[in-house]
Parts: sequence; structure tokens; C-alpha cells
Amino acid sequence: MPKPSLPMRLALLVAGTALPLIIFAAVIVFHDYQRDRRDAELRVVETVRSIRLVLDSEVQRVTGGLQVLALTDTLRGSDFASFRRIALGFLDQYGKNGVVIVADRDGRQMFSTISPDTPSLPQRNNRAIVEKVFATKMPQYSNLFMGSMRKEPLLTVEVPVLRGDEVLYDISFSPPIDIFQSILDKQRPGEDWIISIIDGDGINFARVPNPREFIGKRASTLLYAGMSSKSEASLPTVSLEGLPLTTAFARSSLTGWTVAAGITERSLVGPLWRNLAITSVIGAILLLTGLAFAVRMATTIARGETLHDLLIEELNHRVKNTLAIVQAIAVQTFRSASRDERGKFEGRLGALAEAHNLLNTEKWQGAELQDVVARVLRPYLLNNPDRLRMSGPKVPLPPRLAVVLSMIVHEIATNAAKYGALSNETGTIRLDWEIITEKARPKLRLIWAETGGPLVVAPVRRGFGSRLIERSARDQLGGEATIDFLPRGAVYTVVCSLLDEG
Repeated sequence: MPKPSLPMRLALLVAGTALPLIIFAAVIVFHDYQRDRRDAELRVVETVRSIRLVLDSEVQRVTGGLQVLALTDTLRGSDFASFRRIALGFLDQYGKNGVVIVADRDGRQMFSTISPDTPSLPQRNNRAIVEKVFATKMPQYSNLFMGSMRKEPLLTVEVPVLRGDEVLYDISFSPPIDIFQSILDKQRPGEDWIISIIDGDGINFARVPNPREFIGKRASTLLYAGMSSKSEASLPTVSLEGLPLTTAFARSSLTGWTVAAGITERSLVGPLWRNLAITSVIGAILLLTGLAFAVRMATTIARGETLHDLLIEELNHRVKNTLAIVQAIAVQTFRSASRDERGKFEGRLGALAEAHNLLNTEKWQGAELQDVVARVLRPYLLNNPDRLRMSGPKVPLPPRLAVVLSMIVHEIATNAAKYGALSNETGTIRLDWEIITEKARPKLRLIWAETGGPLVVAPVRRGFGSRLIERSARDQLGGEATIDFLPRGAVYTVVCSLLDEG
């Protein structure tokens, strides 16, 4: 794959730094949203319980007042004319819209604050609750029903009138619906809340907002289903207006009525999207700013790299010209020398040139040991590359070490081509290297082992090539080179420092 350009690498660096920060900020925002959502759900539950307590307290106050009326002698003595004054005093506490009715076991109205004309009073509509009062001798609380006199939705609080253990009458009070509506108006935490008081049949009789539109209508399907199975719970619902809600409800054990409150999902999710948008905008600004600096820096560095490349090209050009001049001088100087001597010199110049070519390819940043060896040995292995086996780790070489090692390997290969394993068709070479540590300093150990060549006999006199190998390793690489002339083949061992101290 092609190496990414410098601007691309810097852009990736900026993105790799900024994007995790942006993602981290988004995760924090989402974590805060989840915490706020849990707090909101708890607040909904607490609000429902609080309103239920207020509702029960108000109903108990009404029930207590009715129970006091039920104990009056005028009522127990059926003196309804005298009882009217007491009943009207009771109604003064709740306004003119309240109604007090007294009925017998059969549901006949014996007294009503609406009209003193008792014979004209109709039968009670909700006979079932009257019968329940007589049967249980306990206060009862009705669901929403249509009144027989006013023809409007009513709720009643029913209390037995006792004489001893006998129930004489059922006294009921129809409180104004506005009482319950005012409770919700006072208890509503905010505009994003929807709160209802729902009777035992699931019918709304007080609600904020939109009470006129939804009083008398059944609660939403999801809420009604939840109320049918539990007395208290939290659940997601959809309001009668079609708004998604996080809802909680609690049923009163006193009346059987249920208080339900919900906060709109948009009020919960809105801050999340707002904070995410703010985080995204700030992150985008930081990212674009970083990218702008990266592009500017890349432009500056690119100019420097261009100048560097020009200098490298100029240096390479001058080195090639110098080598060409040296080669021309050598040709003139060695005109009378033998072809073998000229070949040696030109081969050494060629090895030096190959090392310079390799370093120029890498812009003089250094070279891999394996690439250096492969370039030097290429001419000797054109016909049969399998004669050489190389093994060792990747070793990056500084420029000076690459040049010197290329000369050493060239001399070793030249000797092998003249006298050793490369001088016939069957010889092979094993080239191994490793990195060792001596006195806390990394060193390279390279071993050249020949097999399959002519029988090796140690030379009587050391040639120039052998001396070049030993001196180069000692003087230029800070190491040493040894040559073992074994019968099966020569073994060259070169040890040198990998730190460029020249």
C-alpha cells in the first residue's frame, strides 16, 4: 500500500487525538442524561405519591365533615327541615356547587340541598354505592357518574347515618370537581407535566392540562392497562394528546382513585440533544482548528522535505560524478595493469556505488541489512539465487555502517567467487546474523559460512581483500572480523557496533 502523504498523516494524528476526546465528551453527556432521566423518573414517582397524600387528606376532611353531619340528632330524627340549615353551613366550606343528599335504603332521596320539595326529588342514580353503604356501614367513594338533578358529571362521598347498629340513611356529598382540579394546578411541577386523577373505572375527573377536553374520558390504553394490574408503578405511556411520557401512577387505598403523572419525553431527551449538539459544535471547531494547524504545519514540513530531497539529489549526483571520475582515473592509471587487478578495483567502486544508490532510495535515512546484502550479492547469484540462504532479524543500519558493510560483503563475495563456494556450480553460502549485547551496547554479529566449494587451504600470504575486511571492521565499525579456513569452506565472522559513532 502506498504510504500516506504528510498532510494525511498529520490530519490522522489530529483526528486520532480529537475524536476520542469528542467521543468521551459525548459519553459524559449521555451519562449525565441517563442520571437526569433516573432523577426525573424518581421525581415523577414522588410527585404522584405527594398528590395522592394531598388528595386523601382532602377526601378524609370531607368524610370527617359528613360523619359529623351523620351524627346530628336532627338527621337521625328525620327532622330534615332543621337539618337543612346545618347542611347549608357545611356547604359554605366548599362553595355553592356542592350538593348534600340523604337517601334511604331503596335510593329514594329524602333530602337534598338543591330543592326543599322532597316529593319531587328523583331516585338516586348510583344505587349500587347506596346499597354498599348500607351493607358495609362504612364510608364509600363513587366513580364519576351523571347526576340525576343537574345532569352533569359528579363524584360522591357516601357516609352511613347510624342509630346504634342500624343504618338509617345514606348521606352523600358531591364536592365540586374544581376542588380536585385546584389540587393538580397547585401540585403541577412544570409545563412539561401531565397529571390526572382517575376513578376506579379509569375515567379522568381532574386533569392538567386541557381539563375541559379530557375530563370524562378514559385514560390512555397503556396507562389503563398498567392500572388494571398494579396499584403503583412506573411505565412509558402515550398521553391522550399523543405525547410520549414517562409516567408513574399510585392508587389510593382510601378511595380507589388513582393519581397519574407523566413528564414528556421531549423534555427529557431535549437536553440530551442540545448538549450533544453543543459538544459536536465545539468538537468540530476544535477538530477543524487542529486540521488547519496540521495543514499549515504539513505545508511547512513539505517545503523542508522538498529542500532536503533536492540536497539529497544534488549529493547523489555529485557522488556519482566523483565515482565516475575516479573510475576514469583508475582506467588510465591501471592501463598497464592486469585485467584481474582492474576488475577488483572496479568491483569495489561498484559496491560503493550500489550502497550509495540504496541510501539515496531511502533518502539517506539508513538501510536494512538484508537490502544491503542483497544488492551487493545480486551479480553473483543471477544464475542461481538459491545458492545463498540468509537468516536474521530486521536490522536498520545507519548510512555509514551500510556503506562499510557493503564493502566488506563485496570483498567476502569476491573471495568466494575466486576461491570458494561461488567458484563452482555446487557451492552454497549460509549467511546468518543476530543482535548481541556487550557492555550494554547493541552489536551485530554476521557469520558467512561456505560449503560445497573447492577444498580450502589456508593461504600463506594475506591478500589485500582480507586485510580490507579486517581493517574496515576494526577501524570504521569499531568491531572485528575473523576468517577461519575450514576444509569444508571458509567462515567469516564480523562483529560491529550498531551505534554510528563516526
